[in-house]
Amino acid sequence: AVNVLGHCHPAIVQAVQHQVTQLVHVSNLYYNIRQIELAELLGQQSNGMRSFFSNSGAEANEGAIKLARKFGRVHHNGAYEIISMERSFHGRTLATTAATGQASYQATWVPIPDGFKQVPYNDLEALKAATSEKTIGVLLEAVQGEGGIWPGDKEFIQGVRQWCDEQNLVMICDEVQAGMGRTGKFFSWEHYDVVPDIVTMAKGLAGGVPIGAMLTGPRTDLFVPGDHGTTFGGNPIASAAGIATIQTIVDEDLLENAARMGAYWHTKLEAFCEKYHFIDSPRGLGLMQAVNVKHELAPTIVQQALEHGLLLNNLGPGTLRMIPPLILKTEDIDEATELLDRALTDVANMPVAQV
Repeated sequence: AVNVLGHCHPAIVQAVQHQVTQLVHVSNLYYNIRQIELAELLGQQSNGMRSFFSNSGAEANEGAIKLARKFGRVHHNGAYEIISMERSFHGRTLATTAATGQASYQATWVPIPDGFKQVPYNDLEALKAATSEKTIGVLLEAVQGEGGIWPGDKEFIQGVRQWCDEQNLVMICDEVQAGMGRTGKFFSWEHYDVVPDIVTMAKGLAGGVPIGAMLTGPRTDLFVPGDHGTTFGGNPIASAAGIATIQTIVDEDLLENAARMGAYWHTKLEAFCEKYHFIDSPRGLGLMQAVNVKHELAPTIVQQALEHGLLLNNLGPGTLRMIPPLILKTEDIDEATELLDRALTDVANMPVAQV
């Protein structure tokens, strides 16, 4: 989900090459014009939210957790607990691991920090039941990425927004994987007609140059100097790459392309699910697609596809995930379809697939 413009897109290359001749790094005691320009572009896409830049998605989520806890201290009698979703993924630092709703990511690092609990995704009643006087926020992905590419139900996402409003809670949307136009809209939460209080970003934000961002609306705009900080976050090179990435997405109408190519790719996946009995449940939004795989064959399919020249990704043994660049064309999908068909035919001829 990082190379949203593919590898070495000319706009990013030119922006980075120019920036390294001007300024590589500057103390945050100085004014960083590239960072300001990137923040302005993000504000245009997010209803005027303000940005705090970091180096990664995990750092962005750490900042969101801190900001939510400050909201709890200021407005909610010191409430600090974050409710996140089962099958979620929010990073590999201790706090973001605790927020991640997958035990396999937590087991090695116990005891993990407290102040986090998980509820089933798309289960609004479970969320309400889990809310207590200690709860200050809800952290979710509008489209779960590492959890298997599961878009949220519209009723659920809108219900979370309403519940947060009723209970004076903070709604945090993790857009690290699903943001930057991947789903056909700049942010995946735009599909649900809601606006979160806090948004986190990374991965594709600078098209391959490391950067993260935490965005906040006015309700949670509570940080003051000294509350949070970073050495390299939003450095001039990364910010220049981020500016070039966003401008290219807008100028080349890549949101519409992601939606159109995603729909086309989805029809190919539906056809594969009809043809091969060991894959099913095609799903996703835009260029964020997945299918389920029976008999724990997902790693085998990935290996066979690689041998035919197609790079795929499996999430455990039972899910194939496909997250190509936003610059994808129909001929790219047609070629990928042919290669994947060969790989699936190879797997179909294996005894384990004939059960």
